[in-house]
Amino acid sequence: MNKYNKLVRDLIPDIIRQSGANPVTRTIGDHDEYVAYLNAKLNEEVAEYQESKNLEELADIQEVIYSLIKAQGLSLEDFESLRLSKKKERGGFDCRMLLIEVKE
Repeated sequence: MNKYNKLVRDLIPDIIRQSGANPVTRTIGDHDEYVAYLNAKLNEEVAEYQESKNLEELADIQEVIYSLIKAQGLSLEDFESLRLSKKKERGGFDCRMLLIEVKE
């Protein structure tokens, strides 16, 4: 038996059953525990992307981010407004600007 103790996508238990195995799961009821598992999942997915550079991993990262946004009580529209406001104030990364140093 493999032990994981990690947050998985909703259909993963069904996929495991279809393969002939029996997943043992529990639903996280506590909000703070759920957010902690989402944060751990975000770290996991970022590490997987850093290793593979696979765009599917970016999709996984975005799915976790969407779940974190929802868990924090924001809509995707509100979050997008926040993102755009910050971009307007500080810019994006389109110019590929690398800051070398700041001389005083």
